[in-house]
Amino acid sequence: MTDSARTIIGVISDTHGLLRPRALDALRGVEHVIHAGDVGSPDVLAELRRIAPVTAVRGNTDRGPWAANLRPHELIELAGLRIYPIHDLDHMALDPAELRLDVVIYGHSHRPAVQRKGSVLYFNPGSAGPKRFKLPITVGILRIASPDQPSAEIIHLPE
Repeated sequence: MTDSARTIIGVISDTHGLLRPRALDALRGVEHVIHAGDVGSPDVLAELRRIAPVTAVRGNTDRGPWAANLRPHELIELAGLRIYPIHDLDHMALDPAELRLDVVIYGHSHRPAVQRKGSVLYFNPGSAGPKRFKLPITVGILRIASPDQPSAEIIHLPE
């Protein structure tokens, strides 16, 4: 059983079929991986599952039979937190505070971001896939010291 004081969740998004070895290295040792969409290939999910159990959502570029089992959003509970992964925050048709969500994880913009709005932590790990414009290549770590104190960290990867 997981001790919530030590729960570490890897967060990745917008791989677009490219799973860099440095991204895998940054996620090693996590207890769960959340992929916030634009996975790009079932091989990406298979590699992530070699690290830890994976929850993934479908992004706007995830098409084909392999992506049919990916939902546009999920609601999961890990270490006492209610976590809502979705690819595009603009498509979120609910009020996170009303549903007592603790963390909303999203991607799509390729821009890493950590923001708290009231009691909800919003976390975009950025893009771990192909380089886009001048945006950094990043993954994220969600640490849960206690259910009321999750923290998010952006990890910048070399190009």
